[in-house]
Amino acid sequence: MILPRYHIGPSSITGAGKGLFLDEPVARARVIVAPDAIPGVHSFDGILSHPDAASLLPATVRWFEDRYTVSPEWPDECYINHAFLPTGLWHLGFVFAAADLAAGTEITVDYRHLLAPGQEEDFRDASSGERIIGYSWSDSLRASTLALAALMA
Repeated sequence: MILPRYHIGPSSITGAGKGLFLDEPVARARVIVAPDAIPGVHSFDGILSHPDAASLLPATVRWFEDRYTVSPEWPDECYINHAFLPTGLWHLGFVFAAADLAAGTEITVDYRHLLAPGQEEDFRDASSGERIIGYSWSDSLRASTLALAALMA
């Protein structure tokens, strides 16, 4: 569920297609996206064992440890693009504003939190050209928890 008013439009990120943009300002540390209507979670190996695994991977997001959601229906939250310096902080399925965000801001998160450990995106970071490789669960949880604590300070 996306809490502030928003719209989907052409992304400002080269090669990203569409993006999710705020229609109103959002204060630092406020929740932008909260999980809802999650039909279930799956192990990554379970997803990989599916006959159509290749088509499921782009719609797969890590929620915790080795549990992932798969959203092939492509809800609006899926239009949040990647950035190593994101406008949103992904933490346990929530996206928090990483700073005071103005209306018109494109919401981005660091996809390394959403990928399986060692899983590499099939594209590179648009700004740096660096590879996007999934964090381990402990690294992701540690980094996002520390970042959230800093936002709340």
